[in-house]
Amino acid sequence: MSETTSATPGQWVAGARPRTFPAAVVPVVVGTGVAASEGGVVWWRALLALAVALLLQIGVNYANDYSDGVRGTDDARVGPMRLVASGAARPRAVLTAAIACFAAAAVAGLVLVVVTGAWWLVAVGALSIAAAWFYTGGSRPYGYRALGEVSVFVFFGVVAVAGTTYVQVERLPWLALAAAVPVGLLACALLIVNNLRDLDGDRAAGKRTLAVLVGDARTRTLYTVTMLVPFAVAAAFVVVHPLALLCLLALAVAARPVRTVRHGATGPALIDCLRQTGRLQLVFGLLLAVGLAF
Repeated sequence: MSETTSATPGQWVAGARPRTFPAAVVPVVVGTGVAASEGGVVWWRALLALAVALLLQIGVNYANDYSDGVRGTDDARVGPMRLVASGAARPRAVLTAAIACFAAAAVAGLVLVVVTGAWWLVAVGALSIAAAWFYTGGSRPYGYRALGEVSVFVFFGVVAVAGTTYVQVERLPWLALAAAVPVGLLACALLIVNNLRDLDGDRAAGKRTLAVLVGDARTRTLYTVTMLVPFAVAAAFVVVHPLALLCLLALAVAARPVRTVRHGATGPALIDCLRQTGRLQLVFGLLLAVGLAF
């Protein structure tokens, strides 16, 4: 593997993995929908929360690129290019990019801490950055021990939705925690289909993701569950927010990726499924936010 002096702008964008961005955008959108239902939307705070979420997402993607690249885990990768493994960028440059994203997220988050006066959010932010780094970084990365989905549910579900609501209304309504469940499950679905695609390569590299641990068939079942249960949860909101039923319209978007996975697609055939899962996240999240806001 040869290293170039620096990657092109297009390669840096690809390395940021835009297809994973819905996992950062959707919880902020839904959290803002909850804030609207509480009569407390503050748009500039919502935009700052979105900046924090996106910067953390990009940061964790670069951090994973760096850590997996220097370990050699990505040498036989099936999915989109990685900067370090492909030799497009030096490891130190990718690490610097990850740190810069985490630092920028911390600054944006600190602004929200100051305006809300909720200094305990500093600890939440620190835990979020630590979770982002140690997913594949450090000597004992938890992403190599089948804990990635747990972390994604907690940080891209509960923390992101509840945090977005809190920084706008400065309290934590029960609806924020309830709405975090379907959001977190769909974020897990994105990781599950990603790990299903990389199952053989991860197994060969000694990376024990949940997909490697439970096997191909059970991973496909788990993906289906995390794609469909959010609709049941959203339907339950009809008791207090009848328009939450709008989410059921997104079933049409869920059908294709679920069918693809259930029919046994593997390797490169799952790359488009990752994009479709991200699309479902966006559609479902927007519909849920509207349903909860009105």
